[in-house]
Amino acid sequence: MATSDGPPRVIGGRYRLDRSIGSGGMGTVWHGTDELLGREVAVKEVRFPPEIGDREEHELRERTLREARATARLSHPNVVTTYDVVEENGRPYIVMELLPAHSLSTILRDDGPLPPHRVAEIGLDMLGALESSHAQGIVHRDVKPGNVLLTPDGRAVLTDFGIATMAGDPALTSTGVVLGSPAYMSPERARGRKPGAEADLWSLGATLFAAVEGRPPYDSDNALSTLTAVISDPVPTPQVGGPLAEAIVGLLAKDPADRMKIPIARELLRRAAQDRGTAATVAAPAAVGALDRAGRTE
Repeated sequence: MATSDGPPRVIGGRYRLDRSIGSGGMGTVWHGTDELLGREVAVKEVRFPPEIGDREEHELRERTLREARATARLSHPNVVTTYDVVEENGRPYIVMELLPAHSLSTILRDDGPLPPHRVAEIGLDMLGALESSHAQGIVHRDVKPGNVLLTPDGRAVLTDFGIATMAGDPALTSTGVVLGSPAYMSPERARGRKPGAEADLWSLGATLFAAVEGRPPYDSDNALSTLTAVISDPVPTPQVGGPLAEAIVGLLAKDPADRMKIPIARELLRRAAQDRGTAATVAAPAAVGALDRAGRTE
């Protein structure tokens, strides 16, 4: 960012940080320029909570760098491309594709819930992104509306892989700091267990619930109360019937072993995306039919 003391900062000898375009608990996103290639880029400057200890900060920094480099192997239309990973003055910077897009969280804040068919379309794009990343052994761990970008051409694109994680993936650090987004954190991660790919599917279910309802399925006054609700409270039914509700409830199953798998979720979301009706009646999820939640034929 340009200041009275001089020109914009340049990191890694080539990436100029022109202006801040967003910030959150884990850092700042910059509109930047790759001076070597003359290309506009997005640069995530990762900052860690000051309350965490030195050991946890070191583990989190190393995990962030390692997973960002792994994410650079991904090539998928629904995943933001990672170009480079730079460490400067002990701080990670992740250089990514700059998209002309708004986050789902911004759209929900400004415009309210989306039509069910549009939510289903977003869900299909996210399933594609997660399926691609899981095939590479990469678990996102922070799927939420703020990390889903919606582009002018209608794509939903997943960003911020691996940024809000650390070794062991506890919901709480030893100093009591919550890492991640409690309302979108899977029950197993809320319990302090190491999450697998199924945790991303739960977070996707919570994201789709928020997109159609305007609020996450569990949203208490503070982080610890939200984590308790995620673990203990019954799965809420969205105020919309049909296959979209069925998919969301299946993805929100408490037990990872019971959670709906990608093939059946994709089929339900395809049906929901094709339904342009406006009905939004409360309906308990119907039987899955020819496929069970694991995607097997009955």
